[in-house]
Amino acid sequence: MASLKALRARITSVKSTRKITQAMKMVAAAKLRRAQSQAEAARPYAERMERMLASLGASVAGSPDAPKLLVGSGADQVHLLVVVTGDRGLAGAFNTNVGRFARARIRELEAAGKTVKVLAVGRKGAAYLKREHASRIVGEISMAGKKRVSFEDAQEIAHRVTAMLDAGEYDVCTLVYNRFRSVISQVPSAQQLIPTLLPEVDAAAPATTGAQALYEYEPNEEEILATLLPQNLAIQIYRALLENSAGFFGSQMNAMDNATRNAGEMINKLTLNYNRTRQANITRELIEIISGAEAV
Repeated sequence: MASLKALRARITSVKSTRKITQAMKMVAAAKLRRAQSQAEAARPYAERMERMLASLGASVAGSPDAPKLLVGSGADQVHLLVVVTGDRGLAGAFNTNVGRFARARIRELEAAGKTVKVLAVGRKGAAYLKREHASRIVGEISMAGKKRVSFEDAQEIAHRVTAMLDAGEYDVCTLVYNRFRSVISQVPSAQQLIPTLLPEVDAAAPATTGAQALYEYEPNEEEILATLLPQNLAIQIYRALLENSAGFFGSQMNAMDNATRNAGEMINKLTLNYNRTRQANITRELIEIISGAEAV
């Protein structure tokens, strides 16, 4: 049985830990509100931009001069996975979940005979994937020293992805990140960035009757796409960074809340054990005193 001094030291230590987890929970909750509002505000713009470019690119996808950001390299052999995770831990299974999702995607692609390269955004994701796929990591990007995610960070990643495409280092680029659904739910997701997913046309579907809208673009579609495709790439990456940030703070808040609750329960158990031990010592001392007095 532990001594009273050891129990007092343990209770003091757990109380100090509980203060830290309570503070981290409050900080994560404050950052979550801002990150969640940013992520929710970015979704409609990113989704509309993606749909508009898909519709616009459908008319020029078959052209030999189609932008590479739209149609890729024309092959499907080398896949680049841009895996977005957090730079810090203490967030439950947030980083582990997206790491497992990326690892499963790598195994699936390699089982199909594809070559996989990984661009890790976030230190935790890079550390997780290095355990099994270190040779596939072609770059690491960390944002540990930045207070919040900015569009310039997304542009930096987009420029790197574009440079690798121009150098012929990959054929297909896919973004892997945690999509923020709610404070307690973050869903690992994959979004293909290059080539752009174009809407499928069903040739067997009956032709619609009535007048259909015809659009004329000024300047032409190629010039518009040359300007908007790099911007869209940065926007989609920025949306993923915001979703990842909101999901991280939500997961961290839940983890710290659970840690605070567990610390409280441990303090109660240790206090009960301390009181029982103290009472047992007092009882033993009284018995010794009474036994000594009776022996006199």
